[in-house]
Amino acid sequence: MKGVCFQGIGQVAWCSVEDPIIEEASDAIVQVEVAGLCGSDLHPFFGREVGLDRGSVMGHEFVGRVCELGSDVKSFKVGDQVYAPFSTSCGQCFYCEIGLTSRCLKSQLFGWRSNGNGLHGGQAEFVRVPNADGTLVSIPSGLTSESALLLGDNFSTGYYCADMAAIRPDGLTVVLGCGTVGLLAIMAARMLGAQHVVAIDRIEARRKIAIQCGADFVFEPNDASVSHVAKATEGRGADSLLELVGLPDAQSLAYQLIRPGGVMSVIGCHSAPNFAFSPAQAYDKNLTYRTGRCPARHYMTGLTQCVQRSDVQIDHLITHRFAPQDCVAAYDIFAHQKQGCIKAILTFEG
Repeated sequence: MKGVCFQGIGQVAWCSVEDPIIEEASDAIVQVEVAGLCGSDLHPFFGREVGLDRGSVMGHEFVGRVCELGSDVKSFKVGDQVYAPFSTSCGQCFYCEIGLTSRCLKSQLFGWRSNGNGLHGGQAEFVRVPNADGTLVSIPSGLTSESALLLGDNFSTGYYCADMAAIRPDGLTVVLGCGTVGLLAIMAARMLGAQHVVAIDRIEARRKIAIQCGADFVFEPNDASVSHVAKATEGRGADSLLELVGLPDAQSLAYQLIRPGGVMSVIGCHSAPNFAFSPAQAYDKNLTYRTGRCPARHYMTGLTQCVQRSDVQIDHLITHRFAPQDCVAAYDIFAHQKQGCIKAILTFEG
């Protein structure tokens, strides 16, 4: 088969890769129809996260059809159209039972291979899915493939970020970072009752879309955003702060914006070795800091029902579609926010 393979910092290529096979009786092989490019893919791409083997298939967002099953898989048959979270889960261990599927005892991340171990990703013609019964979800009637793709990661993650933020309907909610997940987090905050939402992003096109997604006010990450939040809250600061950037400057700004006793919910994946604020500063603000990998599989079912009911529209955030063999251009446009790119996907033929 062929897949989009990591070749080093800033480099991917459409390469031949060994076909996946059934390794365990609980495995499935899925023929990929649609795969997403995610901000998390950019951590190894830009060298912010090291350890990914060269030749690894990229990506952890995919939709496709089951083409082969291990003997223990009971929930699916060949030909079923399925979508998946970005990490596998068994559905039976302690963590799965309490809803923390991202910390399943058998969890593996799609698209991460280090020292020859791990899983190839979904930006390929085929992908192996361990623990298929606990990981995969059948696409219900009326749900588009593109919406399903977003549900497997971006929407679930945005909702999780909002869910952790202890949103107060009468409070002020700030969303810092308006990529795909941030925009979906704005929608999620509204779903959870937020009445006053401020969105912050350095890119004008994203700020405009943030208004469409439910933000009341939008700002660049500068002193004007701090002044607005202070003025709107009689000098206190934001009650809930959703940080979806993952860089030290964003963390520093988040600390400026949050009020004493506020909740900072952090989905931005930080690779810097230290916080931009100290434990003493967190203490002085009585800050609640919440973070962690989204248990996407736990959230997918309920959010899928919301999309099916048309409570929320999400697939309009997909702005760019590429053939997989055009992956170099796709990564360049997505990684550098060219052409107004918000979300890019790869569409596979047949």
